[in-house]
Amino acid sequence: MSIWEFANPRKFTALSLKILPTLVGLSAVLVLGGLIWGFAFTPNADKFESTVKIIYVHVPSALMAINGWLMMLVCSLIWLVRRHHVSALAARAAAPVGVVMTVIALFTGAVWGQPMWGTWWVWDPRLTSFLILFLFYLGYMALWAAIEDTETAADLTSILCLVGSVFALLSRYAVNFWNQGLHQGTSIPVATGGRTVADVYFLPLVVAMAGFFVLFVALVLARTVTLIRERRLAVLDAQEARA
Repeated sequence: MSIWEFANPRKFTALSLKILPTLVGLSAVLVLGGLIWGFAFTPNADKFESTVKIIYVHVPSALMAINGWLMMLVCSLIWLVRRHHVSALAARAAAPVGVVMTVIALFTGAVWGQPMWGTWWVWDPRLTSFLILFLFYLGYMALWAAIEDTETAADLTSILCLVGSVFALLSRYAVNFWNQGLHQGTSIPVATGGRTVADVYFLPLVVAMAGFFVLFVALVLARTVTLIRERRLAVLDAQEARA
């Protein structure tokens, strides 16, 4: 079986509806489990006190905000190269979910920054690039809403996604590029395999991150199925109008 078989809207919808209940249940268990474990059963840090626990919301949401845009990039490239409508609709479906994740990350970052830095906001390289990423999310959604023709909208939003991907990468690696920023580097550097988070905080964080990931996938699948059905209804309405 080839993965490209699921470019067929019917097969994609059938598979999505089949696995969605499992994904929703799994995401609920992981998200609630990670948050309850992290907030209720981990100690306060010596330096950061109880504010350290905001990582269980901030880190997973920031991770999905960035990777959500990169997922949109992959779907946009598939659309531009292979013209699969499901990929374009999946990218469109991911945008509102990514916006919510970005807002959560920005808000929790401000809540963290106020006691740590003495201010709710600084024009730190990572924070600034993350804010620009948020604006790109909004622009992407607005462009889809402004253009009636689906294929034209998919083309233009795919190009916008390519441009916005620069800021998705900047928001991920800005601390490495500009060492003078206030925002600390990643606590779980994948490239080196090291981390600065103690096990007592790291294990529930991994659970929360997994939960946010599964939740993101579930929401994107559900919204993609909805968009496929809306597009099908629009085609049927157009056919009836011509008849």
